[in-house]
Amino acid sequence: MTPDEYCQEKTQHSGSSFYYSFLFLNDTQRQAMTALYAYCREVDDIVDECSDLSIAASKLNWWRGEIHNLFHDKPNHPVTLALKTALKHFPLKEKFFLELISGMEMDLHTTHYNTFNELSLYCYRVAGVVGLLTIEILGYKDSNTHEYAKNLGIALQLINILRDVKEDVERGRIYLPQEELMQFGVTQSMLTANRNTPQTLALFSFHADRATQYYKKAFDYLDTNDRYTQRTGIIMAEIYFSLLKKIQSQHYPVLEKRVRIAKLKKLWIAWTTARREFKLAQK
Repeated sequence: MTPDEYCQEKTQHSGSSFYYSFLFLNDTQRQAMTALYAYCREVDDIVDECSDLSIAASKLNWWRGEIHNLFHDKPNHPVTLALKTALKHFPLKEKFFLELISGMEMDLHTTHYNTFNELSLYCYRVAGVVGLLTIEILGYKDSNTHEYAKNLGIALQLINILRDVKEDVERGRIYLPQEELMQFGVTQSMLTANRNTPQTLALFSFHADRATQYYKKAFDYLDTNDRYTQRTGIIMAEIYFSLLKKIQSQHYPVLEKRVRIAKLKKLWIAWTTARREFKLAQK
């Protein structure tokens, strides 16, 4: 199996929405994006699948060394070997790969966030930096596209947090800030009860509104001339925002089940979004 085949398999097996946005990339971009996403999956899986915190920390530290190897032309892992090819074509920054590892390390040591400022750092590290790496692969002209990428990454992570409330609580993690739980009168037992209360509904609505604000703020920074080159990220945003709207329309059933967007629906969103962006670019 080649490094690129390894990354492709890693991406396809994850079932992520990323796969659908990759359909409209050229071969060079697709190779780089697939390698980038495979890297994200590798480090994220360490936190999700390794129950021994010391072993997980050691594995993440190994990846820190492997990223150093990558940027000094000595990669060993299939993912970094694939990323080496990507680096020949795109100016990907080492610091962002390392920042992602730091974000994953936060999951090893932090189960609660007291304030949104604390949570926003986490969101930046695990998602904002992925956006900043992605725009380098897709291409842009306006420097404000950096702010678009960062804010969109945070918006998507906030949607993830809302979607995964039940699963995270079962793992002993509560990403919703403690000060906001207190503000709305939500206790941990309410989050483990598998049913909503007026308090949890108010908290979830507040969180959804914040995700929407970051989503809109991101697109305020995206220049019209960069939209078509950034259409892969826009497709991803549309899929995630569709998920958020579904959660809202179903009155936040996130304590009862994991809300999903069907694969065919994701494909439809990807196609219609790409077509819309093409038409906008022609005007």
